[in-house]
Amino acid sequence: MARTVVCRLDELASGERRVVRVDGREIGVLNVDGRLYAVRNRCPHQGAELCRGTVGGTMLPSDPKEYRHGLEGRVLRCPWHGWEFDLESGEKLFDPSGHVRMKTYPVEVEDGNVVVDVG
Repeated sequence: MARTVVCRLDELASGERRVVRVDGREIGVLNVDGRLYAVRNRCPHQGAELCRGTVGGTMLPSDPKEYRHGLEGRVLRCPWHGWEFDLESGEKLFDPSGHVRMKTYPVEVEDGNVVVDVG
């Protein structure tokens, strides 16, 4: 598996993101409230740079006339068409029965370095 040091953890503050090129692929590393995520920086829909999108929550299934917001800090929204993906699983949130996924990568901190496994 190809493990790559992206940066020092102290160089990626909460709320920041960094895009790096590894083996010809753009990988986005995001620090969301101290939790690190690594994703392919391409939307599977039409190729938008996902890391230009917003991170937040989304509307959850609920009864008629009831609005529930959730998954705060776990949803990456594509900047072009608003498609939403779960940062933890890569699953799309608008139609979980389909086969479109955002590619995610394992990321961890080793000796103060942010390391992504792009396998």
